[in-house]
Formats: sequence, structure tokens, C-alpha cells
Amino acid sequence: MKKQRILLGLLLLALLAGGCSLLRRPEKAPPPREEAREEEPQSRVLQLAEAGKEPTLQVYIHETGETREMKFEEYLAGVVAAEMKTDWPLEALAAQAILARTFTLEAIKSKGGAPMHGTDACTLVEHFQAYDAAAVNDRVREAVEMSRGMVATYKGDYIKAWFSAYAGERTAMAREGLAFREEEPPYIKSVRNPGAKYAPAEDREWTAVFTKDQIRAALAELNREPGPVNEVAIAEEGPTGRAVTIRVDDVEVAGADFRIALGSTELKSILLDEITVAGDKVTFKGRGYGHGVGMCQWGAYALAKEGRSPEEIVRYYFKDVEIERLWK
Repeated sequence: MKKQRILLGLLLLALLAGGCSLLRRPEKAPPPREEAREEEPQSRVLQLAEAGKEPTLQVYIHETGETREMKFEEYLAGVVAAEMKTDWPLEALAAQAILARTFTLEAIKSKGGAPMHGTDACTLVEHFQAYDAAAVNDRVREAVEMSRGMVATYKGDYIKAWFSAYAGERTAMAREGLAFREEEPPYIKSVRNPGAKYAPAEDREWTAVFTKDQIRAALAELNREPGPVNEVAIAEEGPTGRAVTIRVDDVEVAGADFRIALGSTELKSILLDEITVAGDKVTFKGRGYGHGVGMCQWGAYALAKEGRSPEEIVRYYFKDVEIERLWK
């Protein structure tokens, strides 16, 4: 009888382990592998980069669940193709490449890359940054090559290479646009944005409508107690007009967090001009697309059209940064 109970217990443990594997299957996420690796991948990548050699990255491909090794610049081409329109001016694409390269190295240095997969990077934008190898064309390859090895640094450290699609008339500081809770990075500045004349009309001005249930669900996601949603208003406005804090009835939340909880492609930005509550609907009218911090992509497009170099575009949006070439 005792032997039967032991066998039954072992069988139950096996079934439970199989159930956990089935839960991971939709994203095909492998278990963490950091402890099994003899060499820390982030140290290897950073050491090679700072020695002037192009590193090889281990990249988790979330669509297939496999881990692939690829040269840094090969990976970067897929990122640029996913993040910016591939027929844009070379200088804008190269500026995007500088920021994407910087983002990758900064993320590897600050958080170990994609530790949830035990890799240096991941192709899932929510985990790391966007990636689309199928979209890479000759223009992207040329832009990546012309900026090969180039990164943006501030006093020797990789910057947080933030960018957004269209920042409106002025770019935002990190606290305002991202609800950044650490000290404001000294290289972030608010500048006049030249992208307005090129940005699409649906990004320059837009209207987004949500139900009260959607508002309540967003608050619940932020661990705030949702109420009747009788009033939605801007409680604190930042220097560029963004809704730093939004009040729903008696509950106040960071505007940037509220936007993400509602859906960042639906509530395009927190550069809000009007909020109205009528019946079961809450209507937001605003401008811009994205958090507005760092480089504006439509602004980069405009500056490239004016003949600015990739380095000049990056320096326009980031204060006192150096553009260094780590490898050739």
C-alpha cells in the first residue's frame, strides 16, 4: 500500500510538470537557463564590443521558440526593418540603427539582455525590441552598414535610447512621457520637433473612444480600485502639455501607465486636448503617437530630408551625447 502511494505521488508530479509545459506552449518559452551556462552572455557580448570586435548574439525567436546565434549587425538589420519604414531616407534609418544598437547593449548591460529566455535578445517587442528579418531590404542593409558599430553614450555609458513615432510639437522629458521614476537622465531634453509637416494626419490629431468597462479594467490592471467612472480628467499637466497624472473619479494614476493599460495603439499618446464622459463612453482627443521621449521618428525623417547626418539627428534629440564606433 505504501509503495502504491509513492508510485501514485510520482505519477501526479509528472502530470503536473506536463501541465506547466502546456501552459508555456503558446509562446514556446523555454525555462530559464542562466544557471546552466558556464559563461554569462552579457559579459561576453560587452567584452567583445568594448574590445572593438563585433559580438555574436544569442537571440530568442519567440515565433518558433528557438534560440539562434547571429552576428550583431545581422540582428540589428531586422530590428531597424521592424521599427522604421524601410523606404525612408538612409540617414533616418542609420539614426534608428545607432539607437537600436545602443538599446541592445544598454539592455544587456543593465538587465542581462532577455533573462526570461537566458539569451542576449528576444524578438518579442514586449520583452526586448521589435524584429522582422523578412522586412530587411538593401536600403536597411546600407543604413546599418553606414552606421556599423556606432552607439550613443553619455560620459562613457550607453544611453537609454528612447524613441517614438511622432512626439507632437515638442519632445517630452522622461518623467512626463514615460512616468520614469528614477532621476531624469541628463542627456534627455525637450526640443522643438520638426516632424509635424510629415507626420500622417491620423497621428497629428486623433480621437479614441473607450467604454467605462474598459476604463475600469485599465485601473484594475494598475491595481487601483475602479469606481463608477463619472469623471475622467487631467490632474497634472507636464511642460509639453502631456497628461502626467489622470484622475478617474477620486483615483489618480500616472498618465503613461494609464495609456499602456488602456492600449498604447488605441490611446496613441498622453498629449491630450480634451476628455469627455457621456453615457457609457469616454472620449479622448489628442495629438502624437508614442511616449514622445528621445528621438521622434517623423522628426528624424524631416531632419534627414534637410540633409542632416545620422549623428546630427541623434544629437538633435539627445543632449551632450557622444557617437562612438565600437567596431568596424
